[in-house]
Amino acid sequence: MSLISDLLNLNLSESTEKILAEYIWIGGSGTDLRSKARTLSGPVNDPSKLPKWNYDGSSTGQAPGEDSEVILYPQAIFKDPFRRGNNILVMCDAYTPAGDPIPTNKRYSAAKIFSNPAVAAEEPWYGIEQEYTLLQKEVNWPLGWPLGGFPGPQGPYYCGTGADKAFGRDIVDSHYKACLYAGINISGVNGEVMPGQWEFQVGPAVGISAGDEVWVARYILERIAEAAGVVVSFDPKPIAGDWNGAGAHSNYSTKSMRADGGYEIIKKAIEKLGLRHKEHIAAYGEGNERRLTGKHETADIKSFKWGVANRGCSVRVGRDTEKAGKGYFEDRRPASNMDPYVVTSMIAETTIVWKP
Repeated sequence: MSLISDLLNLNLSESTEKILAEYIWIGGSGTDLRSKARTLSGPVNDPSKLPKWNYDGSSTGQAPGEDSEVILYPQAIFKDPFRRGNNILVMCDAYTPAGDPIPTNKRYSAAKIFSNPAVAAEEPWYGIEQEYTLLQKEVNWPLGWPLGGFPGPQGPYYCGTGADKAFGRDIVDSHYKACLYAGINISGVNGEVMPGQWEFQVGPAVGISAGDEVWVARYILERIAEAAGVVVSFDPKPIAGDWNGAGAHSNYSTKSMRADGGYEIIKKAIEKLGLRHKEHIAAYGEGNERRLTGKHETADIKSFKWGVANRGCSVRVGRDTEKAGKGYFEDRRPASNMDPYVVTSMIAETTIVWKP
């Protein structure tokens, strides 16, 4: 094993200028991540300087076997925390050979919204709170839970410490540092209410970069958990019953909201979100009806309400924002398996572009 470890940690810059680029894309389910690596002649910092690549879309559920080629367009570059050195992770989106975005390419539509002059002028900021659950691989049961049984009731686990309360902290801290190394603006981590469940926060991130950063942070988490022999679940309600679900609360502000008098802009934006509640719910993740029940810090999926410091609302405004008269709000509806390209761009489109 020491030989393998030594080879994995080889410093390529000692013998070659070539680098390894790991191309990452979203698979046919819309939630699965795929990747493969290629050799480049030297360091690259600009995604537009990277070559396009292709893959077999018939093996990812994204193309028929008789016309299976899908083209990867590099969109964002991050430092590779696994290979280190000048090696890179490359977030891509996917197109047909004719140059049309494939149906599962949600980044393309999001980029169009963020390039809208009205949206760009507002400089939308996002902070995404990504919850997830760590599962024991062989039994598909939360990490730290007794096999076939349940731990004690919720209460001591949220931000808890101790071997009987925090399960998987080595994975969480490894992920935290790896994201910082990669250049992702990860702003924090914490243990969640259900044991075996954790959260990391990405942001503030502007526009399309929020989606890129969340997807690559998910990829890094999956890779670390893979090495640890643990499964990452983004299911919004992994365990039925009196256990918290998993969400992706999306904090949001615009230039107008952050300026003096912004609280009035915030209230108008929330009103518009309420008018399009059904459309947003339909786009906020699969299985969210199992999570948004009106219990466990959620609002019922069929209703829309907002409030200050109320975690039982669809949208929450913080006390600091109310007091300052400007700031941001939190959309608590997105599920943990939501597509951040879809959610971030839809919030911007509804609150800035859409006219009731």
